[in-house]
Amino acid sequence: MTQQQTNGASPADAAGTYLEALGERLAADGCQVTTTTWRDRHVVVGSRSDRKARWFGTKSELFVLAAAVPEIDTALLAEFTGWAMERSRSVRGGLPGARNAAMVLPALVSGSVQPSAAQWAAADARLLGTSLIGRPITVEAAAPGSARVTMYRGGVAWGGMFTGHVLQKAALYFP
Repeated sequence: MTQQQTNGASPADAAGTYLEALGERLAADGCQVTTTTWRDRHVVVGSRSDRKARWFGTKSELFVLAAAVPEIDTALLAEFTGWAMERSRSVRGGLPGARNAAMVLPALVSGSVQPSAAQWAAADARLLGTSLIGRPITVEAAAPGSARVTMYRGGVAWGGMFTGHVLQKAALYFP
């Protein structure tokens, strides 16, 4: 049996609504929010940097890049993750590796997420170079106000002291 939406909203509307709300959550948390495009898709971009004593003076930059697509599969998520990490590396401040680390949350939002894509996102963090860590995210937004978020929530060997911080921010931005 198939569930039908009773409010008339399509999954594409739900994904767009989710992206709009994401932009608001990023701004409310003090992120600089901009937009760009990827494959002719609107991308919400949020960025912020934090420095904490418990990180021994190291600055952590956090980049969030999110786009709505009709369907999320593993190949598309991997492509978007690679693009988001390269873009983040090109715009980050400071000297890479010089008491400076970057975390990237590349997220695709859709009404349809293939299970293999969600499994790929949940499997592990991705490393680019020595100081750029990505945690791909799938967001299944089938109806406005509801979403299923999948990402890797475990620790990492490189940049592990930032794990709690990035997971806290991910939970705030992707409820």
